[in-house]
Amino acid sequence: MFIKLYKSLILSLLLIALLSTGCSAGAPASGASGGEVKLILAAYTTPREAYRELIPIFQEQWKEKTGQTVVFEESYQGSGAQSRAVLEGFEADIVALSLEADVIRLENAGLITHDWRSKPFGGMVSTSVVAFAVRQGNPRNIQDWADLAQPDLDILTPNPKTSGGAMWNILGLYGAAQRGHVKGFTADDAGAQDFLLAVLKNVTVMDKSARDSIVNFEKGIGDLAITYENEVLVGQQAGQTYELVLPTSTMQIDNPIAIVDTYADKHGTREVAEAFLDFLFSAEAQQIFAKYGLRSPDPVVAQATADQYPLIEDLFTVAHFGGWGEATPAYFGENGIFFQILGQVQGIQITE
Repeated sequence: MFIKLYKSLILSLLLIALLSTGCSAGAPASGASGGEVKLILAAYTTPREAYRELIPIFQEQWKEKTGQTVVFEESYQGSGAQSRAVLEGFEADIVALSLEADVIRLENAGLITHDWRSKPFGGMVSTSVVAFAVRQGNPRNIQDWADLAQPDLDILTPNPKTSGGAMWNILGLYGAAQRGHVKGFTADDAGAQDFLLAVLKNVTVMDKSARDSIVNFEKGIGDLAITYENEVLVGQQAGQTYELVLPTSTMQIDNPIAIVDTYADKHGTREVAEAFLDFLFSAEAQQIFAKYGLRSPDPVVAQATADQYPLIEDLFTVAHFGGWGEATPAYFGENGIFFQILGQVQGIQITE
């Protein structure tokens, strides 16, 4: 009897040990004290400098709160290319992209399943506007959109197939024409298409991302780059001598951020990923984004930094085009307006 009880006790202890081992074999809980957790951030190129300041602050705060070290794996490329990389298997825990359409792509694929728009400011972690970078002294006297149609002007703008910034640029110039802010072109679709053709005839290089485009401009290529306002401001902070020109009418650039549910759950990183997003929406982080040329969607921070960012006479959003659900196929689909017009232009160096 004693031997049977002894054997039963041993078997029970072994079973408990096996169950305990099985429970610990899965992904570690990200909130566990001590140890290390890795977050994979897939971002578009332009806010790289801001994240290089933001990430160490969050790492320190999380370490102090939990005792856990957060290691970041960062990837930066054009927003469209980044979105497609995640779609094709790059296991990012968080995507910080240039435009909503690139997040919607991941939603439609079932990789993002929560309501990411329920975050503050509709899930938009920063904003900017479509602007121009011109050479020091503005030798071509670029003051507004109409000046981009002047003869013998060399313009840089990224490739819409890979860059979210490129899509903002194209809709920015198209919308400004539709809204009657481009002299010499009628305020309708016909005028906007004529203006788009005139600008594309002056484009010499389409790089794969907004950052690649401004880097080429810094190397001396082109008379003007259509780009994010913050790209120009960050370049100036780094000692570049080019100048910023804000057109009379331009488009607000809204930059979304979201947890990729499929991969965050697979990696066991949801808790720390949520905490990182909460940090990025905080006033502290929003002020750092503003430091690197990004306008804040937080009205309090926006008011506090208003002297850094001039008011735009006619600032419009993607709602002018019916939202990205309508704008993406209409302008950037296989038979979209942009590619129809591009087909009439020869000699552009395009990087994909």
